[in-house]
Amino acid sequence: MISAALKPRRPLHKRWYFWTLLVAVVAYIVAAVLHWDDRGELWLRETLQDKAERQASIWLPDYHAVIDAKRLPGMEKDEASDITYNPVTRTLFSVMGKNPFLVELTLQGEVLRKIPLDGWSNPEAVTALPDGRLAIVDERDHNLTIVSLAADTRTLNMADFTPYDLGPSQDQNKAFEAIAWDARHQRLLLGEERPPALYAIKTDGNGPLVSEKQRLDADDLDMRNLSAIAIDPRTGHRLLLSADSHLLMEYDENGKQLSFMALLMGMNGLKDTIPRAEGVTMDDQGTVYIVSEPNLFYAFRKQ
Repeated sequence: MISAALKPRRPLHKRWYFWTLLVAVVAYIVAAVLHWDDRGELWLRETLQDKAERQASIWLPDYHAVIDAKRLPGMEKDEASDITYNPVTRTLFSVMGKNPFLVELTLQGEVLRKIPLDGWSNPEAVTALPDGRLAIVDERDHNLTIVSLAADTRTLNMADFTPYDLGPSQDQNKAFEAIAWDARHQRLLLGEERPPALYAIKTDGNGPLVSEKQRLDADDLDMRNLSAIAIDPRTGHRLLLSADSHLLMEYDENGKQLSFMALLMGMNGLKDTIPRAEGVTMDDQGTVYIVSEPNLFYAFRKQ
């Protein structure tokens, strides 16, 4: 019998080659999944933009977390699905999808009130209209409902409003999950989660919807899924959020990529990676707010 010490061993250079190849394959898969190659291209384009172009945009690289992973109390078993800034009340409204309700927040993430949503199945998106009403998208029921609420509103019932049928999606289980008010073009922007797609519905923001949804040309939606949309009221630029890609992207009004922010540990002042970013909004001062499942709240300001 040959002793273990005398058994032939695999040459060191072959073992080194095997592990190098394995690491390279894993790195390639991770890079493809996270679109690091595309991020690298965009980062290069960012470095080539001049000062005037940066000042004319939101420019996400300059943003830094000022509120990092604040927990919304009493919502540990809920799923924060979206958030919107209401310029009338100067507060934030976040919609919870697992147990349907709205929560009104201060700009510091303090809870002001919870408003149950009776009749909604899976509210996934919310945006504020200029008159203070809220438009809520139910992903499971494929509808959009515009609701009014007062300072003393304690519950909302869908039977009191008229839902708007959004029609079928390419993937019924990954349907409409994003909405934002576009003041410059007097329309609502809608986003399908997967595959990512954008639509528009015309309205003046004060009356009813006045058109069927129209598909927008958006060939450069470079993300694995689309979780939320926000519109910068100052520039008209779009913020598109992807939970699967851990990414917030800035696009201009024509759909051109301008800047991005990776929602990863150590980036833009984040202590830890945002686990699942599902909602984004921006106020009239340029502060960006993000909510993540299950009940995490973030705020970013430009330095």
